[in-house]
Amino acid sequence: MVQAYILIQTEVGKASTVADTIAKIPGVIQAEDVTGPYDVIVRAQADTVDELGRMVVAKVQQVDGITRTLTCPVVHL
Repeated sequence: MVQAYILIQTEVGKASTVADTIAKIPGVIQAEDVTGPYDVIVRAQADTVDELGRMVVAKVQQVDGITRTLTCPVVHL
């Protein structure tokens, strides 16, 4: 199982709508709108890195109102 944080920047005023929409995507554990340089932070999981990448590109990045994403995989050192 691979987990990652996805940091998202949105259009002005769209953070809450984006977080609500992303929270419904299978594999998303949590989606919260936040303050700071990013507007939404998502915790997601998938069976493989490839599946995680497909989720981000095919589902998360397609949500209306998103301008940029940064995916940060969780590592266990």
